[in-house]
Amino acid sequence: MGETIKDLKRTHLCGEVTKKDNEDKVTIMGWVQKRRDHGGVIFTDIRDRTGIVQVVFNPDLGEELFKKADTLRSEYVVAITGEVESRPDGNINPELSTGEIEIKAEELRILDAAKTPPIQIEDDIDTGEDIRLKYRYLDLRRPKMTKMIGLRHKITKACRDYLDEEGFWEIETPILTKSSPEGARDYLVPSRVNPGQFFALPQSPQIFKQLLMVSGMEKYFQIARCFRDEDLRANRQPEFTQIDMEMSFVNQEDVLEITEGLMKDLFAIGDIEVPAKIKRMSYQEAIDRFGSDKPDLRFGMELKDLSEAVKDSEFNIFSGTVANGGQVKGINFKGGADSPRSTIDSFEDYVKMFKAKGLAWMALREDGLKSPIAKFLAEEEIEAIKSKMEAEEGDLLLIVADKASVVAAALGNLRLKIAKENDLIPEEIYEFVWIVDFPLFEYDEDEDRMAAIHHPFTAPKEADIEKLESDPASVRSKAYDLVLNGEELGGGSIRINNHELQEKVFSALSITKEQQQEKFGYLLEAFDYGTPPHGGIAFGLDRLMMIVGRTDSIRDVIAFPKTQKATSPLTKAPSKVDKKQLQELGISIRS
Repeated sequence: MGETIKDLKRTHLCGEVTKKDNEDKVTIMGWVQKRRDHGGVIFTDIRDRTGIVQVVFNPDLGEELFKKADTLRSEYVVAITGEVESRPDGNINPELSTGEIEIKAEELRILDAAKTPPIQIEDDIDTGEDIRLKYRYLDLRRPKMTKMIGLRHKITKACRDYLDEEGFWEIETPILTKSSPEGARDYLVPSRVNPGQFFALPQSPQIFKQLLMVSGMEKYFQIARCFRDEDLRANRQPEFTQIDMEMSFVNQEDVLEITEGLMKDLFAIGDIEVPAKIKRMSYQEAIDRFGSDKPDLRFGMELKDLSEAVKDSEFNIFSGTVANGGQVKGINFKGGADSPRSTIDSFEDYVKMFKAKGLAWMALREDGLKSPIAKFLAEEEIEAIKSKMEAEEGDLLLIVADKASVVAAALGNLRLKIAKENDLIPEEIYEFVWIVDFPLFEYDEDEDRMAAIHHPFTAPKEADIEKLESDPASVRSKAYDLVLNGEELGGGSIRINNHELQEKVFSALSITKEQQQEKFGYLLEAFDYGTPPHGGIAFGLDRLMMIVGRTDSIRDVIAFPKTQKATSPLTKAPSKVDKKQLQELGISIRS
C-alpha cells in the first residue's frame, strides 16, 4: 500500500523547475521515467505531463532514503522533496527545459508501485497500434501523446475565446434525437420507456442549430460530439468532434470572414500561417483543373481539356467520346517519360478503379515519341495535345476519355497518386482555398433520384430557384467548403429560412409530403413563425488537430479512439449485453 501526501503540498510541476529555482526547496510529484546508478549515486528522471526533471539521491543524505530510492522502478508514482541545484557543466542537457538543474532529494514517498508496463513510455516506440490502444492509459503517458492532448486543449480554448469575442454563445444540443433519412447511417438507441421506438445519436447538430436561429439566439457554437455508423476509413471515427457554428442575419461572405479569423487563431498554435484572405475557387473550376472539389494546390499537374483538339480525330475512342457528350483530358507527369511499362500499366489499373475504361499515354523520350495511340492520331493532333499540355522532352502524358465525372475522378486521383509516389508534394506548405458555388444536388444512381450534395437545408442561389422543378441538376447552392492541402477541413452553407422553399427542395429530393412531415415537420412548422436569414459552418476538430499536430493518424489526436473496425481494444466495446436488458427493451437478437 502506498504512502500518502496528506501533509505534503506539490510546489512545482516537473517541467517547470528551472535555474530560477536554484537553491529553493521544492516538492514534485509524478512517475519514474528512468533510474540509474552511477558510482554509488542514484539518478532518477521524474515525469509529469509538463516534462521531466532529474533527481539525485546521495548516500550521505541517509541510509533509509537511499535504500528506498534503490527500490524505485519505471512508472512508480512518487513525491519528492529536495533542493534545486545547478548541474555540473559537463552534465547539462540542452534538450530539456530542466536540463540546467537537478533536485537533490531530501524526502521520498512512494505513492504507488507499478508493474513493468507492456509498452515503453517513450516516443518512437515500435509497438503495434492494437497494443497501444489496449493500454491507452499508458500510451497517453508518452510525451508525444501527452503533448497532443495538451495541444487539443489549447485549440478548443482558442476556439472558445475567439468565438466569445465575436459574440457567440456556446449552447448544447441533444445527444438523443430523431433519426434522419438523409446522410450516413444513424446509431440507434432503443427507448425502454417507449417500447419499439428509438432515438438516434446526432450525425451533426444541424436542425437544432437552425432552430436556435429561429429562437433568436443569433450566434451559436458548440464543440459537438457527432456519430455516424458508416464504413470506416483510415482517418475516420464512428464518433468524432465538430467545431459547430451558426449565425443569423449573415450572408456567405460574413460566414467566410468570421471563419478565416478563427482559422488564423487556431493554426497559429501550430505555427502555421493562414492568409488574411483565403482564395476562393468555384466548384466547377476545382473539378475542371484538379478533378476534385478538395484540390491539393501544393503542386501542378493540372487536368488539361483536350476535347477540342481531338473532337474530329480518326481515333474513335477520343472523337466518339466527345461526340457523345464526354471529355478527353490529360495530366502531364513531368520527367515521367522513362517510367517502365509496368508502372504505366499500374496507372491504367488504378484509373479503372474509378470506372475509367482505359488510359492512353504518350512518352516524350529522348529518342522520340513512344505511344500505342500515336499511329491513330494525325500529326497536328499530336502537336495540339503536346501544346495544350505544355509537354517537353522527358514528360509522360496520361489521357482519359469518358464522361466528365469519370474523367475527373480518374485523373484527379491519379494526379495525387503520382505526386505522392514521386515526392512531388512539398512539405510544410499550407495551401488554403474556399470551394464555393457547389451544385445543390447530385444524381444518386443507387437510389435513382437526386441527393443533396451537402444536406437538404442548404439554400439554392436565388437565380436558380426557378430551376428546382425543371432542371434540378443545374441548381447551384450557397454552400462552401474550406480545403487545405487536399483535405476538407469543414463545410457549411447559407440555409433555407422559408417553409415554401424548403418544401420545394424536399420535393426535388423525392421526399414526399408525408415523409417531410414525419421527419422534419417540427422544423417546417418553426419556419412559420419568423425565421431570420442564417448560415453556418462546421469543422472536424480531429482532422484539424492532425494538421496542427503534424501527425498522419486521427487516433493520435483523440484520447480514447476506436479502431478502423469501430471497436475499443481497451473496453472491448461494442459488446453483448445481458438478456434481461434486451427483454426490458423488447429486443431479440436474430442469429
